[in-house]
Amino acid sequence: MGSSSYLLRVFITAVMFMQAHSSIPTIVGLYGETIAVPCNNGEAQPDGLMFTKWKYMKDDNTAGDLLVKQAHKEEATIQASDGYRDRVSIAPNSSLLIAKGTLEDQRLFTCMQVWGSNVKEYPVQVAVHKRPSPPQIKDKAQELENGKLTTLGSCLASDANPVAVLSWTKDGQTLVADDKTIKITEDVTTDPTTGLSTASSTLDYTAGKGDVGSQFSCVATHPLEVQESAPETFTVHYPTEKVSLQVINKDAIKEGDDVTLKCHADGNPPPTGFNFYLKDQKVPVLNDDTYTLQGVTRTSGGEYKCSLLDDESKHDTQSIIVHFLDLSVSPSGKVLKNFGDTLVVTAETNASVDVQVSWTKDNQKLMKQPVFTKLIYADAGLYVVEASVAGIKQNHSFELDVQGKPSIKDLTEETSFDGNSKVLSCEAEGSPEPSVQWSVNGTNEKRSLYSNGKVTHKITVVPSKNLTVLCTVTNSLGDDSRAIFLPSVNVETHTEEDRSNGNDQAKLIVGIVVGLILAAAIVGLIYWLYMKNSRQGSWKTREKEMGTSEEEKKLEENNHKPDV
Repeated sequence: MGSSSYLLRVFITAVMFMQAHSSIPTIVGLYGETIAVPCNNGEAQPDGLMFTKWKYMKDDNTAGDLLVKQAHKEEATIQASDGYRDRVSIAPNSSLLIAKGTLEDQRLFTCMQVWGSNVKEYPVQVAVHKRPSPPQIKDKAQELENGKLTTLGSCLASDANPVAVLSWTKDGQTLVADDKTIKITEDVTTDPTTGLSTASSTLDYTAGKGDVGSQFSCVATHPLEVQESAPETFTVHYPTEKVSLQVINKDAIKEGDDVTLKCHADGNPPPTGFNFYLKDQKVPVLNDDTYTLQGVTRTSGGEYKCSLLDDESKHDTQSIIVHFLDLSVSPSGKVLKNFGDTLVVTAETNASVDVQVSWTKDNQKLMKQPVFTKLIYADAGLYVVEASVAGIKQNHSFELDVQGKPSIKDLTEETSFDGNSKVLSCEAEGSPEPSVQWSVNGTNEKRSLYSNGKVTHKITVVPSKNLTVLCTVTNSLGDDSRAIFLPSVNVETHTEEDRSNGNDQAKLIVGIVVGLILAAAIVGLIYWLYMKNSRQGSWKTREKEMGTSEEEKKLEENNHKPDV
């Protein structure tokens, strides 16, 4: 009949188990497939086997022959005369093969083997199993009502043996009937032709708000397999318990913005409309849950409310703040003031909340609002104030011009590095920018940039004699003058020959001075020697030692007589 590998591919043998009340083994075969019934639990055939015979228990509990297989013959002899005649055969290991298994094959089969003087019989009980078709939920409810026991649906697991056991789950958790909020009705039907069973289960369920989005499934448990239906979700109807009002705008609300109000109710199905209360004015809105306030103003701020159309007791409120900003600045535009004047600057704001204010002068940030008690030229410039609140920004500016007639602040002179010239510097201030004039002509004129009302003008002059120089500054408002005295500068020019003669004369003078110093030294030495010798004489009388007064005078004269 074929090799054992072929039998393994074709035949499916179930796990054998022992019945509690009998030592007869039971094997499970699959419905519609070949059932392999082992002889002697599949043990090796005994030595000297003469033949193997299979028989079965008929419905009337009498034995019926199926086939016999002589050990020395290749083919078995079919003895059955009923429906088994065309469905039975024997495997090389003496197992009985029953093709196209049905529930009719659930009976006792006996294998008899004879070898030598031994005769052995091995009874086997056959059970035929069939897995049910995948479970399906049918007759599903269109919707579930909050707090009301409603038939959710029916589950079927058909054509099985043994019959499948059905159960219900919600979000993976098995539901247990309590006959109050959960009721499960089960039923089993059997096909009279095949004998296969169909299990059905109907679930009545009391839904609540928490069941929104829950997944219900039916599970079919069978010895061959556990199967689960596709999950189902159901619409749950429940009344509104809470109303909430939202302001949709993401950013702070400013004057001119459109503001959208959205009313939400937690009931299902949601309400078809709402009442919106706008400054004590009730506005019914149908088939929508929003209302838009267009171009709000500062007077639009306040409390808003929405409610159900049919139950105004269920409502919610929200407060709206409309941000605004007013900025008033004085002075503005171009401002012309005189040097030394007072200027009062004011910046007044009116806003929904605290305002951030900042000042700049010529694009440079100021630490505080400018105060001018006595204007100076450096105060001139473009002043800008910016105020901001909740995304609103406003700015105003004024351009200040400080004017005054020119005034000389400093007039100085200094000698140039080579000593041959004088550098005059005249520093003045005034606005409009003053012009600078000198009473003398000069060279190397330098004029600084006009800044903060100040300007400095420098010239270089070479006065050949003492003179007075006048600096005059002038603009459209007046003028100012100041004088400075300059002593003459002696400028000497020398030729190369003059410098050579001068060097020779200097050498001669040095030589004369050195000669005089040496002559004086020699005279002093002679005088010292003479005086030493005169004190060492041997005169005995005082007159001789001292000499006469006339002699002393002569000697004195000789000592002081100059050398020729």
